[in-house]
Amino acid sequence: MSATFLNLIAALVISIVLTGLLIPKILLIAFRKNLFDIPDSRKIHTSTVPRLGGLAFMPSIFFTIAVLVGVNRLMLTNLHVPYFIFNPVTLCFGMCAVMVIYLVGIADDLIGVKYRAKFIAQVIAALFIVSTGMWIHDLHGFLGIHTLPAWAGVPLSIIVIVFIMNAINLIDGIDGLASGLSAIASIIYAAIFYISGQIIYAIACCAIVGTLIPFFYYNVFGDAKINKKIFMGDTGSLTTGLLLSFMAFHICNMKTAHGLRCDMLVAAFSPLIIPCFDVLRVFGNRILHHHNPFTPDMTHIHHKLLACGLRQRYAMIIILLASMMFTAVNVMLSMYFNITWLVIIDLVAVFAGNYTLNMIINRHSLARRRSRLASPPASPPKDGSPKDTRKPQYQAQ
Repeated sequence: MSATFLNLIAALVISIVLTGLLIPKILLIAFRKNLFDIPDSRKIHTSTVPRLGGLAFMPSIFFTIAVLVGVNRLMLTNLHVPYFIFNPVTLCFGMCAVMVIYLVGIADDLIGVKYRAKFIAQVIAALFIVSTGMWIHDLHGFLGIHTLPAWAGVPLSIIVIVFIMNAINLIDGIDGLASGLSAIASIIYAAIFYISGQIIYAIACCAIVGTLIPFFYYNVFGDAKINKKIFMGDTGSLTTGLLLSFMAFHICNMKTAHGLRCDMLVAAFSPLIIPCFDVLRVFGNRILHHHNPFTPDMTHIHHKLLACGLRQRYAMIIILLASMMFTAVNVMLSMYFNITWLVIIDLVAVFAGNYTLNMIINRHSLARRRSRLASPPASPPKDGSPKDTRKPQYQAQ
């Protein structure tokens, strides 16, 4: 087994162990200090659950990367060759960007932060990243555009980074969805970096995956009744979104990867299609119906699947499979089609899927209405108080 592969396994194991040790401590502190995500009419969960799982993300990832880089430098393994050497400016500014988002996320999860302040912090984090030269230099022929000048590429890159962070944040609506999508994207990025010989980034992606695995376990399989369930909160979703955008930008700026004939821009952003397209669709619907695009509602893809009668876990699995399918199909088609055609195909697929879901939701709602009319009315409680039968209202949009 090569030293490179051993480093990737070590990154996975170290981050799994660290996060697995940190999350129970975070749960303990959250319950002692009453730091919970309180259920309301818009949220799917019905019990108080801590939302501080994201606190474990940055320490686990950074510690894993630092330990492996240090050990390899000391032992002078084969990883000291040029492809393991990284730009210190990129590393330092990338850490600054993550630190800004991590601290703002903690503040938001603990005391709440106004959206304007969060947006400013996200822009500052994006500025740290693009200032290293890691911005979109080429659209690879999308809409006939290739090379971008700095005055166009830098603002576009800032918008994309902020957009990806918020897309991961907004898709975090059911158990395991945001962490599952992020883990899939990180695995794909790790494979690309490994094939292209950029091992430090492959190690970072493996550390992200290893951090998400214990969280996924507590989030999906943890029981809130025995205080074992946790959410990632804004700390986790925004931090993960920033890390994914950082990796995606690095990939799209690579000319090619050895052994890969696909378009690197497609390979970079295809794993993020589901959350990004979902946010675009939801915001478009809100604007179309004269609503504030930033006002929360229940029209996201996971809400629609739940409205079709699916359980949370099945809805999560379907979305994760769809993400893998989109990525695989896009990467394969990018070898034969222009990127503009790929975007058109993806948009048609998304609109067709949305239309199909709306049809199923309408039929499901009609069937429930008929069933309610056919069944006798429920008897009121013995204490005489009216029975609360309210449920979250899903909108077919």
